[in-house]
Amino acid sequence: MQDHSVEMRGIVKRFGSVTASDQVDFSANAGEVHALLGENGAGKSTVMSMLSGVYRADEGEILIHGKPARIRSPKDAALLGVGMVFQNFRLVQTLTAAENIVLGEKSSFWRGSKWIRQKREEIEALGEQFGLKFPVNRPIWQLSVGEQQRVEIVKTLYRGADIIILDEPTSVLTPGEAEQLFETLRVMKQAGKTVIMTTHKMKEVMASSDRISVMRKGKMIATLATAQTDELELARLMVGREVTISRQEREATQGEPLLVVNRLEVSADHGRKALDGLSLTVCEGEIVGVAGVAGNGQKELAEVLTGLRTWKNGEIIFDGSRVKTASVRGAIDAGISHVPENRMKSGLAGRLGSVDNLLFKSYRTEEHSKFGILKAAKNRLWSQELVQRFDVKTPELDTPVQQLSGGNQQKLLFAREVSHKPKLMVAVHPTQGLDVGATAGVHELLMELRSSGSGVLLISEDLDELLQLSDRILVIYNGAIIGESDHEHADREQIGLMMAGIRHREGSAV
Repeated sequence: MQDHSVEMRGIVKRFGSVTASDQVDFSANAGEVHALLGENGAGKSTVMSMLSGVYRADEGEILIHGKPARIRSPKDAALLGVGMVFQNFRLVQTLTAAENIVLGEKSSFWRGSKWIRQKREEIEALGEQFGLKFPVNRPIWQLSVGEQQRVEIVKTLYRGADIIILDEPTSVLTPGEAEQLFETLRVMKQAGKTVIMTTHKMKEVMASSDRISVMRKGKMIATLATAQTDELELARLMVGREVTISRQEREATQGEPLLVVNRLEVSADHGRKALDGLSLTVCEGEIVGVAGVAGNGQKELAEVLTGLRTWKNGEIIFDGSRVKTASVRGAIDAGISHVPENRMKSGLAGRLGSVDNLLFKSYRTEEHSKFGILKAAKNRLWSQELVQRFDVKTPELDTPVQQLSGGNQQKLLFAREVSHKPKLMVAVHPTQGLDVGATAGVHELLMELRSSGSGVLLISEDLDELLQLSDRILVIYNGAIIGESDHEHADREQIGLMMAGIRHREGSAV
């Protein structure tokens, strides 16, 4: 009989009338990487939150190394050797990496040079052991995203965790950094650690895990050995139906240049240069992907094109006309739609229902208002038709959109943006955090836009998504486009190198 390092039996968690976890059984072993998959709202995050002490189970029991455990807080979990590395890092930007790792130790209040030197040596040795090198004396804000993640993992290991939960660990990494992380996971396995990984990236699950557990609608559906399954079976288990996850061949639809950007220079919020001489072109009926690690100017590029940010120098030509000033209304009227990175912060009003959210960009038009008064009945019927067309699951049209799942929020956002029949769609991380079924739906919408002759600028950190959808892939680094590849000749390794700032010429990286 297998000795489980973690065992959860009959776990139940309710939020009001909603049962988020329904008699869930889950186990993980020492020396394995165990992936936990499921749609948004399936309950996987809730289960991991109970294991890490963020939530308390209403029913059921948790065993750690065969002994019953009362986990009522993250501190309880940490004392039992359970640590969690969150997708959004919890680091103090002005402190050094080493200071973040030792933060909270009682002796840290009486630091001396000898104590600090000893801690640095311990941290460096731990990083060396698990292949997690980073400059321990450098402030967090000076580290790359990949280095910050290594700090978080080492912090968890330093505090004695032998059961480590990784929340979407590759979402902020280049392909090269992701490979380094997978090597770290192999070292952790050899050291007898238990690694539980939540992710929506099928290829990475297949490449890095030993076993996979799948949840659907609050229940545990199956636990499979990775070697005995494949992506299609996992997708079917997650959504309860067959899902197409591969790109379909399609005819070329590229037309005339729609968006032309020349030598654009833009400043970020804190004053530094975010875009540095950036140039690109998007044609009608074309999906142009922009690959890059977060923080290389993607956010500012999307904001400039949609009228949310001004630019210092350079030129923007859209649909044959030179854009003179930044204007959100001007971008909307010109036919530019925008799916922002954070749908609930910049795209939707969470406390309002579907009707109000769908009307945000068109309420002034004659179709939806007269003499400044909204056509309530007509607008409601129009909204109902859009909700049905885009398969948005909502109890009522007036249900606050913050109560909808992430996938349904995204479909509602796309319904609004696509309903205006845009000439250009600027989509930023459009499937981030979505399950495989919702992701497939978003991909279909983007392909439909392409087929109708619209241009799509797809900004994503998911290289698999870019390779699947894009007619051309541009690589952005330090605010400039440093490489380009068409779909037929796209090379994953070389794109990954360029994402790290390494150009490839004549068969060698320079």
